[in-house]
Amino acid sequence: MRAKDIRAKAGEEPITMLTAYDAPTARLVDEAGIDMTLVGDSVGNTRLGYDSTLPVTVDEMASLTASVARATDEALVIADMPFLSYGADEADAIENCGRMLKEADADAVKLESGPHTVDLTRRLTRLGIPVQAHLGLTPQRENETGLFRQGTSEESARRILDLAREHEAAGAFSLVLEHVPANLAEAVTDAISIPTIGIGAGPHCDGQVLVVDEVIGLSERTAPFSKAFGDVRSEMQSAISEYAEAVESGSFPAEEHSHYEDEIEDVY
Repeated sequence: MRAKDIRAKAGEEPITMLTAYDAPTARLVDEAGIDMTLVGDSVGNTRLGYDSTLPVTVDEMASLTASVARATDEALVIADMPFLSYGADEADAIENCGRMLKEADADAVKLESGPHTVDLTRRLTRLGIPVQAHLGLTPQRENETGLFRQGTSEESARRILDLAREHEAAGAFSLVLEHVPANLAEAVTDAISIPTIGIGAGPHCDGQVLVVDEVIGLSERTAPFSKAFGDVRSEMQSAISEYAEAVESGSFPAEEHSHYEDEIEDVY
């Protein structure tokens, strides 16, 4: 799958996108036929023990992206560019984004977008780095905007619509819309030709993305716009508890889990 293949799906068929942060999960996501695998900076909250996405580093994202790419055959692998890896100095931003393709084998990068990323998107795409834009709730700006629904006023909705058009013109191959009113997401989807990928943006986008930990039921809590399709957390708790009990009771390891070598009997 390439960025041009995703772009061609706009208005044609629903697009699926899911996060993954490691090779085993990425392999399962790929085998399920998911179109795009996002190595999200949400790994900061879900796997790295941070309170937010802000501490995630470029080196961490490159390592995680490489592990996902090694396990993926078909899905488009997108590296989520972390806080302050872009937006300050264009040369640094290009180098950081380029690392994800050159060193981590990503197929594209995602930028939490705003007026400051329009020119950067144009520059990256001209250099051959596919860009997925991201508007609405952008968690890297949580200290400024909070983690609340965006685009709820006429002014802010119009700003999102204008930025969507600007990023399309700059060459973005798709656009994530996060936690915005469904009618705004519908208006944006109708206004641009590249596919929109919703998360908490209603049913009218060209595709949907969720955090894999919430989908499989690994998270302690699930966002109000998300859904748990499984209960992996309970399965893990049960398995770990059973293991501890088996070790403490002496029932594990049993004979079938052990190997004896006759030739070393004289050692005893």
